[in-house]
Amino acid sequence: MNVVDSSAWLEYFGEASNASYFATPIERGNQLLVPSLTLYEVFKKVFQQKGEWAALEAMGLMKTGAICPLDEDIALAAARLSVRHKLSLADSVIYATALENKATLWTQDAHFKGLPGVNFKPKPATRRKA
Repeated sequence: MNVVDSSAWLEYFGEASNASYFATPIERGNQLLVPSLTLYEVFKKVFQQKGEWAALEAMGLMKTGAICPLDEDIALAAARLSVRHKLSLADSVIYATALENKATLWTQDAHFKGLPGVNFKPKPATRRKA
């Protein structure tokens, strides 16, 4: 099973440089778990950048996976992970969802680098304009 972090979903939807790396877990809907918090983060960002229609289209693809609600077990596991690894609320919930479901987390978020059960691909450095 796979969990795809919000940063990876946005990379995929934006057809950015790491999009092909995240295509494999995203396009295997039968092996995909989607934390409900990821729906929130991705919908919000796509809605801000491209409008509601684009955000709803993104949700359609995300919902090909099984949606994992934030329940008591995941909430408590996330709190422990947040303290142990200094993760934000969203990051700890997404990571806890992966761990609680024995899934691999796919991400380009550096907060996850080196953690067990994570496939991390660094986000390419952005070039600064002179």
